Amino acid sequence: MAVEISTSINIKEPRWDQSTFVGRAKHFFTVTDPRNVLLTNEQLGHAHKIITDYRQGIVSPGLTEDELWRAKYVFDSAFHPDTGEKMILIGRMSAQVPMNMTITGCMMTFYRTTPAVLFWQWINQSFNAIVNYTNRSGDAPITVSQLGTAYVSATTGAVVTALGLNALTKHVSPLIGRFVPFAAVAAANCINIPLMRQRELQHGIPITDENDNRLGESTKAAQQAISQVVVSRILMASPGMAIPPFLMNHLEKKAFLKRFPWMSAPIQVTLVGFCLVFATPLCCALFPQKSSIAVSRLEPALQEKIRASHPGVERVYFNKGL
Repeated sequence: MAVEISTSINIKEPRWDQSTFVGRAKHFFTVTDPRNVLLTNEQLGHAHKIITDYRQGIVSPGLTEDELWRAKYVFDSAFHPDTGEKMILIGRMSAQVPMNMTITGCMMTFYRTTPAVLFWQWINQSFNAIVNYTNRSGDAPITVSQLGTAYVSATTGAVVTALGLNALTKHVSPLIGRFVPFAAVAAANCINIPLMRQRELQHGIPITDENDNRLGESTKAAQQAISQVVVSRILMASPGMAIPPFLMNHLEKKAFLKRFPWMSAPIQVTLVGFCLVFATPLCCALFPQKSSIAVSRLEPALQEKIRASHPGVERVYFNKGL
């Protein structure tokens, strides 16, 4: 006979300890699992029912704790945490690996001509815009104007970087030329993410004490959060864009690819995908989702306010985003 599980399990938080890198890595391996892209509407609906019922104190008959956590991660993979709406399929975290491996693999295969650079950098930034819109915060919504500005600026930055570096690397080793797409992606991330989150840089992000009591909004915390996300995103792209160029440079000298040159793109996509399966969750886990900053590093006015109302608080916490 199945034992009914408790209704006191906190499914608002991740299953594993988020104060350790291993706990965060386990969480993000589950969140970014590409298999979730293949889930049917029926499976998503079933997970949705389990979670909404559980939040109301209703436990489905025979439900085990493992099944509850599985339903939570299926639910989180497809439904927006603030609005509750079903997210666009290619904008979900579970679509990051299959989408990025295809786009990145093609960017790194077709990088030699200007039309190819323009096309694939445009495709990449269009995908980034969809991801950013899909995962927008309900507390600080992205306007169409902000989305458009970030999209155009990031695409322009990526294309200018790629074309400029292509011109500079024409007379150097072909291997160095293979790293041009990585430089373009890094430049685009440095433009795109701050622009997408400009509202936070202007007005601050919510900060709390360790008990989740809101203490105000801080632009200094926003700067730290966005810096951490930019570093994570660039490092996330690094293995998939740094390791395959060496391998492809070696393989293209072999008889197989000289005989079947059309195999270059599939091999590159596969290599990038293998790297991304590990790099995506591990780089998301580099910094705690609930990051912290010392009160002494906040804006002077906010420091005074916190010390007056909460004299014992030395560190404050905030959600860094992804």
